[in-house]
Amino acid sequence: MLLGGAGVRGLRDSWSGRFGFILAAIASAVGLGSIWKFPYEVGANGGAAFVVFYIAGLALAVVPLMLAEFAIGRRGGADAATSIERVAAAHGAARGWMWAGVLGVVSGALILSFYSVIGGWTLAYTVSTALAGLPGADAHAVQARYDALLASPARMIAYHAVFLALAAAVVARGVSRGIEAASKVLMPVLVVLVAALAAYSAVQGDLRATLAFLFSLDLERFTAHAALEALGLGFFSIGAGFGLMITYAAYAGPGIALGEAALVTVIVDTAISLLAGLAVFPLVFANGLDPASGPGLVFVTLPLAFARMPLGEAAAAGFFLLLFVAALASAISMLELAVALVTRRLGGSRPLAAAALGAACFVAGLATVFSFNLWADWHPLGALADFAGWALPESLLREELRLGPAGARALRWLLRWATPALIVVTAAAPAFF
Repeated sequence: MLLGGAGVRGLRDSWSGRFGFILAAIASAVGLGSIWKFPYEVGANGGAAFVVFYIAGLALAVVPLMLAEFAIGRRGGADAATSIERVAAAHGAARGWMWAGVLGVVSGALILSFYSVIGGWTLAYTVSTALAGLPGADAHAVQARYDALLASPARMIAYHAVFLALAAAVVARGVSRGIEAASKVLMPVLVVLVAALAAYSAVQGDLRATLAFLFSLDLERFTAHAALEALGLGFFSIGAGFGLMITYAAYAGPGIALGEAALVTVIVDTAISLLAGLAVFPLVFANGLDPASGPGLVFVTLPLAFARMPLGEAAAAGFFLLLFVAALASAISMLELAVALVTRRLGGSRPLAAAALGAACFVAGLATVFSFNLWADWHPLGALADFAGWALPESLLREELRLGPAGARALRWLLRWATPALIVVTAAAPAFF
């Protein structure tokens, strides 16, 4: 049952159907966390041990929170804050829970302000590699290229602006004609690129070493640090905990199976992350490079590896295009999170809201042009797990997610205890590691 006379029927726009919704959810989830951060986090945190912790974190924390967001979004039928407020009021919980949604929207906008700077880097590297090629196989030349980008505020600001303008243009067109239509283009391109690059790396690189690194378990690498990093990456990669999926589910009709959509989204995102690892690490190992080189793995280490390979410049251009596509697809959902709230609460047209909020994120991003991962591990809607676990009745979870009694009870237990505990541990980890 939709609340407040809203829901899909009360919205001016909605997904065209199951395929469009799932594709948009995947596009939101598959961002830089899946393509860029996953390989370097795996490299820095023990390979296969990290992958095991990552998958466990998805099952225990990310999937339950995503299911809760889906259920709240479709039942509330509005932006994140309004949906939480409506569901809370309908089930006797305090309306003050809506501020968790507002916090998620504000945090999402702040994240977008720095995320778009990194998205600008991917666009800059795509353009420069396509037009000028690689600087060669000299490590100093590759590092100098990266340093030159960071040392040029004007260049970084220009690409930052172009990236945000593209995201705003998509969101301004609405859900079906904008976000869904863009997802139907961006996701096939992304899948083709990551699959082609994985095949290229398998032929030109050291696939055997990569498979051992990713899938051979070493008990000595099962550390608390690796576990916490893996859990944090799960939230960052999927985008759970900010209200993104509440907003998207509000546009989903009653015929869409939300539980299926959540599982497909997580499975596809994880598969693409692993494919990204298969695209990156064979080249790293074949060239004797360091898989634990951190953020520089993408912008310094890999260009050096590509320069030593046949057809390396074409492969490098394809790789940076892949990063750009993933970043743009995720940025679109972050901007929609804020646009949905502003248009409902303040009124005004969607194009105007998209332009104004895009401009605001651009201005905020100027302060973080030289920063990196400033807000990446902030998960403001950890409180959402508490709300879903304690304030929502099992009947809502059963109805919206089509769960049986046992499944609803299990999900509620995870949302009450396991998911919040893991979020708290992840948030507190930097103080101890």
